[in-house]
Amino acid sequence: MNHLTSWTDLDDATWRACLDRALWHRQNRAWSQSAAAKALGLVFFNPSLRTRASMDLAAAHLGAHAVTLTPGNGTWGLETRDGVTMDGLAAEHVKEAFGVLSRYVDALGVRTFATLTDPEADAEDRAFRAVVDASTVPVVNLESARWHPCQELGDAATITDHLGGDVRGKKLVLHWAPHPKPLPRAVPNSALLMAARLGMEVIVARPDGFGLDADVLDLARDAARRSGGSVTESSDRVGALSGASVVYAKAWAGSGVYGSPDHEAQQRASHADTWRLSSDDLVQTDRAAFMHCLPVRRGVVVDGDVLDGDRAIHLLQAEYRLHAQKAILEWVWGLGAEG
Repeated sequence: MNHLTSWTDLDDATWRACLDRALWHRQNRAWSQSAAAKALGLVFFNPSLRTRASMDLAAAHLGAHAVTLTPGNGTWGLETRDGVTMDGLAAEHVKEAFGVLSRYVDALGVRTFATLTDPEADAEDRAFRAVVDASTVPVVNLESARWHPCQELGDAATITDHLGGDVRGKKLVLHWAPHPKPLPRAVPNSALLMAARLGMEVIVARPDGFGLDADVLDLARDAARRSGGSVTESSDRVGALSGASVVYAKAWAGSGVYGSPDHEAQQRASHADTWRLSSDDLVQTDRAAFMHCLPVRRGVVVDGDVLDGDRAIHLLQAEYRLHAQKAILEWVWGLGAEG
């Protein structure tokens, strides 16, 4: 089965083919019946706007039908852990729920955020893996504890389109941003891998204590070696921004969130003013495009004038989610390419 758990599980040829299809879909904006008589089940354990809307519409554009479920909100609460006595709020286990759904649909898309309380479970992507193990149809990761491959492909297509094709050697700064809440690392992990795979010069700019996991950095450096790019980290945000072609802002939790959440919150708050992106920050770049996966908190993550300025491409980035997910569904179902 063509599961999409993470692009790290798939070869560069599959990645490139899906990227090319995402670009094709935006250029052609075609509706088809290539997936007629196919059904897609979408299960969101966590909130969604862009992923939910774009996956539903991606299925429709290909002639398929989507059904969306939110565990605990109109459906039973679901248990993902194995071997537990289910005497709490969850009324059904994923083994039964996804065992049944697999008999109704031809693919499943599932969102399961990081707990930010159980480091082992998050590192192993246990909740998402439990769903994959219970399913007998292909599963698409709509953001798990570790990865967001749909966002990743859409981001790669956005950059490729905006910068005019080959982006090797262009500088992308993955810029940590302040936030009132600790946020998971799936998006920054995926953004890092995406840019490295494109052969970009990637700098992860973050305060001390907010570095990404070493194994994710290792995966990115391996991808960069294959593509001719590079991956470095820096706590010098001013130096990192110099000469950048793309600035990708994203908040994520510090390393202390699991063991010392109060201390992590204090650290995060201490950087609220110095790490919020402003239009002055972009002056020192190479007229960098500004990206953010959304939702974004104006005046917290980034100043509103950046989002409203002519360098912001976050809405194009969001649009590409639709085109990328059409490409992903084509790959999952093995549909022939049009054009």
